[in-house]
Amino acid sequence: MNKNLYVVLMAGGVGVRFWPYSRNSKPKQFLDVLGTGKTLLQSTFERFLPICPAENIYIVTHEEHAELVKQQLPEIKDEQILTEPMRKNTACCIAYASYKIAQRSTDAIIVVTPSDHLILREQEFLDVIKKAADQAKGQDKLMTLGITPTRPETGYGYIQYHTDKTFAKKVKTFTEKPELSLAKKFLESGDFVWNSGVFIWGAKAILDAFHQHLPETAEVFDEIVKPKLGTPEEKEAILSAYSQSKSISIDYGIMEKASNVYVCLGNFTWSDLGSWGSIHEISEKDDNNNVLAANALMYETRNSIIKGSPDKLIVVQGLNGYLVGEFGNVIIVCEKDKEEQFRKFVNDVKTRPGANEFI
Repeated sequence: MNKNLYVVLMAGGVGVRFWPYSRNSKPKQFLDVLGTGKTLLQSTFERFLPICPAENIYIVTHEEHAELVKQQLPEIKDEQILTEPMRKNTACCIAYASYKIAQRSTDAIIVVTPSDHLILREQEFLDVIKKAADQAKGQDKLMTLGITPTRPETGYGYIQYHTDKTFAKKVKTFTEKPELSLAKKFLESGDFVWNSGVFIWGAKAILDAFHQHLPETAEVFDEIVKPKLGTPEEKEAILSAYSQSKSISIDYGIMEKASNVYVCLGNFTWSDLGSWGSIHEISEKDDNNNVLAANALMYETRNSIIKGSPDKLIVVQGLNGYLVGEFGNVIIVCEKDKEEQFRKFVNDVKTRPGANEFI
């Protein structure tokens, strides 16, 4: 176990594309989405315990969900929960965690990962992480994990890399969610991988990158946050820093600008579990390709997800590619693969009286 390895679990999202199962009060990272008896956050936390001490794992989440983190991970200390006063995308989240970890160890190696992804063949995943962590010791690389694509997926970002024989391969380009025709070309070319959103770097390397590519954020954290870390004034300092920092992802803010970006390839099974379509893909199905998590009668229905409480009978006839679900006070019947529709649903619900009850 590497005592100089630190892990940051990003747990601040709201999972709009997973509504109405994912709600503001309990987003998908706090749900047992896969029916394993563990939430996605708990599974992600446990995934890293073989290679990282529990006290070196930090969770960054919105302040309204700090109590959920404590309930689901009672073994961690309060100082390992970094609470955000507002959502400012991943750059601010990573800056906060990186400054916090650098205070403990300036030569720390940091893994940053979403807390709500599926990873199978976890030992293979950990082997890649350990090799990448070894590469990061030089404090001169910003690395991300790339997943070998299995289909021309339009919902993921892609990374093109130089096809040399090194473990960490120099990145050529980033492309966000391409059209299907372009995704097919990426798959055929053989030098593109899916962007997993998992990062590995040294504390000094990422702080140097902030100073070079997001100097306004670095300046704010240097002047306001750094002197107050670990003091009673930390929370107030973070509020001030977040208020003055722009909302931007780490990909746009740093990774697409930096010249020292590398990708490490992984063949383990991975999904961002970002939509109902992705849940359908990885779940067990019946003979008609339906995912059943309900007391249901099915007729002439295929490629669908039926989800509900066991004390209610759901009867479904004549559907193809639908989500039919009962989630607390919301019942939904819609095409499961139209991801952007879910954002529209949530936005429209917000205009209704008593909207907070439903989102």
